[in-house]
Amino acid sequence: MNQFTPKSLENVATQAKEQYEGLVKAGQEQTVKQFEQTATAAKEQFEKTAAQMLKSYEDLQATGKANVEALIASSTIAAKGAEDLGREVVAYGQSALDKSITTGKALLTARTIQEVVELQNDFLKSSFDSLLAETTRLQELSTKVTNEALAPLNARVTATVETFSKPIAKPIAA
Repeated sequence: MNQFTPKSLENVATQAKEQYEGLVKAGQEQTVKQFEQTATAAKEQFEKTAAQMLKSYEDLQATGKANVEALIASSTIAAKGAEDLGREVVAYGQSALDKSITTGKALLTARTIQEVVELQNDFLKSSFDSLLAETTRLQELSTKVTNEALAPLNARVTATVETFSKPIAKPIAA
């Protein structure tokens, strides 16, 4: 019969921690990648619309200023959202690590192999369910942050379209 030693359980806990840290890093990288793609798409859309609409220097100047302000607002929202997402990922990581440690300790006190198997099965099932729930929650949070970050840019695109859709006043013939 196999003996579980503190060293073997420590190795298992270390491996679980490394795997989890890899998942956390991958989640962070995916969040950053999604944000960068969204920001690039928004920037491209804004640049296309601005290039088509700007015709006069005064309108260009006023629109440019408002657009920069919107871009700054959007960037601020996105940065705060990325920070919040990062905190959420770290908090989840800490929670999962704590749960791993607690399970490891429980495994050390198990009296039978059946108890060990049950503890491991319970841990794996709850970890998987927790990971799925957290992934869904982080995806929803990412979508919310993206929508909030794009709102100032969308408002500027709408305002720019409205401004430049108005017919230019023609001089009155005498």
